[in-house]
Amino acid sequence: MTPRFRNVRRIGPVQVVSFLSRGRNRHLAACTAPRCDFSAEYDSRAAAELAARTHRCSA
Repeated sequence: MTPRFRNVRRIGPVQVVSFLSRGRNRHLAACTAPRCDFSAEYDSRAAAELAARTHRCSA
């Protein structure tokens, strides 16, 4: 089953989303810029948003 994303927020080119995975809340930060491969999964929303704010695109 694919995760249902909720609480989607965009910080610059990075999208931060929350989803339920194996009964636990998880948070994902992923850059939407072309040719940028940044994405990471975090346990807390604050950590995902911090990663989004400090991300610098290599593309």
